[in-house]
Amino acid sequence: MTSVRQDAWTQDEDLLLAETVLHYIREGGTQLQAFEEVGRRLSRTAAACGFRWNSYVRKQYKEAIEIAKKQRKEKKKETVARGGTEGLISAADASQKRLTWSDVIAFLQTYEQAAVDYQRIVDENRALKKDMEQLQQMVTKLQAEKEVLQKELATIQEDYNSLIGIMERARKMVVLEEDEHAKKVKFQLERNGHLEKIEK
Repeated sequence: MTSVRQDAWTQDEDLLLAETVLHYIREGGTQLQAFEEVGRRLSRTAAACGFRWNSYVRKQYKEAIEIAKKQRKEKKKETVARGGTEGLISAADASQKRLTWSDVIAFLQTYEQAAVDYQRIVDENRALKKDMEQLQQMVTKLQAEKEVLQKELATIQEDYNSLIGIMERARKMVVLEEDEHAKKVKFQLERNGHLEKIEK
C-alpha cells in the first residue's frame, strides 16, 4: 500500500484538483467523488483534497464553478427533452442513487478529517506565535545587552586613549631628562689614553 502524502501542495496539484472537481460538477457527480479520485491520483486522502479545495482552491474558481453548474443544468434539460417524462424520472433516480449512506458517511469523515487538519494547523500556528514572541523577547534582551556593551567599550576606549596620552607624555619627559643629562656630561682624554667623564 502506498503511503499517504502530507507535504505541501504544488500548483499542478491544485490545478488537477480544480479540473477534476469542475468535471464532476459538470457531469452531475459529487465533490466527494472528485476528492476520492484526486486522492487516488496524488496519493493523498480524500479528506486532505476536500480540505484543500474548501480552504484554498475553490476561492480561485468561483466563476468556473458557476459555469460548470450551468452546463450541468443544460445537460439535465437536454436529457429531459430527449427522454420526456421517462428521462426526468431516470435523471431523478440517478441523482437519488448517487447519494447513499456510504456517501454521507464518507462525506462526514472527510469533514471530520478536515476539522482535525484545521485544528492541527491552528495549534501549529499558536505554537509558532509563542515561539515568535519568545524570540522577540530574546532579541529585545540582546539589544539591551548590546547597548550596555557598546557603552562599556566606549568607556574602555576612552580610558585607553587617556592612558596612551599619559604614556606618551611620560616618554617625552624621560627623553627630555636624558637630553638634559647628556648636555651636562662632558668627556676628556686622560694622559694614559682613557676617556674621563666630567660634569659641567
